Amino acid sequence: MQRIDSPLQDYLIDHFEFLGPKRKVLLESGWPALYRDTLLMEIPVDVIKTCFHDTMGRPTKELRTMLGIVVLQQMFDLTDNETTRQLAFNTEWHYALNLVREDDDSKYLCERTLRTYRAFVIEKEIDGILFRLLTDTLLDKLHISTEKQRLDSTHIRSNMRRLSRLELFRKTIEKFLHVMEREHARLLKKSVDPKLVERYLGKKKGYFSQVKPTEAKEALQKAADDLLVLVETFRSHKKISGMRVFCMLQRVLKEQCNVIGEGEESKVELKDPKTVSSDSLQNPSDPDAGYSGHKGEGYQAQIMETYQDEKPEGEAKTPDLITYVNVEPANHSDSEAPQPAIQETKERGCAPKKLLADSAYGSDDNVQQAAEENVDFIAPTMGKPKRKENELILDDFTVDEISGEITACPAGEPPQEVVPGPNGGLRIYFDPVACENCDHKDYCSVGKDSNHKIDYTAKQMRLAQRRAAEESEEFRQKYRWRSGIEAVNAKLKQKLGMGRLRVRGLAKVRLAVTLKVLGWNIFQAARA
Repeated sequence: MQRIDSPLQDYLIDHFEFLGPKRKVLLESGWPALYRDTLLMEIPVDVIKTCFHDTMGRPTKELRTMLGIVVLQQMFDLTDNETTRQLAFNTEWHYALNLVREDDDSKYLCERTLRTYRAFVIEKEIDGILFRLLTDTLLDKLHISTEKQRLDSTHIRSNMRRLSRLELFRKTIEKFLHVMEREHARLLKKSVDPKLVERYLGKKKGYFSQVKPTEAKEALQKAADDLLVLVETFRSHKKISGMRVFCMLQRVLKEQCNVIGEGEESKVELKDPKTVSSDSLQNPSDPDAGYSGHKGEGYQAQIMETYQDEKPEGEAKTPDLITYVNVEPANHSDSEAPQPAIQETKERGCAPKKLLADSAYGSDDNVQQAAEENVDFIAPTMGKPKRKENELILDDFTVDEISGEITACPAGEPPQEVVPGPNGGLRIYFDPVACENCDHKDYCSVGKDSNHKIDYTAKQMRLAQRRAAEESEEFRQKYRWRSGIEAVNAKLKQKLGMGRLRVRGLAKVRLAVTLKVLGWNIFQAARA
């Protein structure tokens, strides 16, 4: 049965008067008062209450309190045991959650109940709802401008070990055999060679971990052969083939190996590690994790934060809050992040008018799509043409900003003819006589062309204009504020434990990261 208390209830006495005036001031000037007075009423109890019957059954824990506990656990990076003790004895928590009665029903919570409610939060995706609702409340309460924002990603590791390729094969097979031994022991004994089982589950199950470097290749091939045997043996078994651990066997075989032939004549060849996809299985304990060649295995969080580049005279600087967070496997590209971030914040009424990001986000498509949403997306272009170092190219020509047509070459000569070019672009011809007499002819792309022309598309022109603008002082002054988000990412990891989490799986990682970011916003707002 649902239990939802109103935090608006007034009391005839002050239940926290025992603290004395000085400690009371500390409470009322910190995060507990901000949470109690501004955020507690905004907790979305209407979503979680659907998990319980409205009249039948034993009363639930107070639902607004339970969601608050889930938030505070991530906010302070606590284990389940530490969380239950904080609820039992921490006066700051009692004040923030408006717990005024000194009874076990209000202030005692067992770890199993905490895990149950956290599962409800994951199931109903309440973590995202909490972040959006409470962050929007803080933005409105503190009158924080969202016109200027910056976007970046940060790498996150779940609670899984980094495995070598051999360890990946061994762990996946071992996991499958453990389940088979526990649930289908007779079938396992009947269908699989006991020596194979002994290699992974026997007293010498460290068989593969003790391999010498000179024997690693042979051991890896042996593990691949065992993997193929198990997949072929149980592929047609209806019950076994639907098991999660068997699907992981198939996944590793598909991602890491090439199978040649069919049936009993089939053989397995290991793929070149460079050809293995970045979304391949990294560890059977966390099948959702991806791989980034730059940062390693795990997940990444896309984070967008407000910033102020100038402060009105005589006014205190408002805090910078994170307006958007999205957790995804590490193999996802940063170039896919800007549009979802802009769309979500636009729906909530906190979209940026100016958005800063690094070059990984700065594709021409992203800049154009942001412009359609009235967002000035400022990001460096990815890489520079190799020819730019020793040749005058499109970047060096004078261009009409409205029409996109070249109006002069680097030497100041106007074009002789403008005609449609390939791929819907333009072809610009210059006077051959002027080119032959030009001092730049030996290192100008037009001078070196036999027809004294230059071809370009609208996209190439936009990129050239952006590269030219990036060399200006005006661009540097605008873009220098982007680096501030790097410090935010570092503090999220150092102070809130976001770098290495205690959980595995995308849903649990998303809950932890989203609520830690919400906790960061609460701390930032409390400082103001």
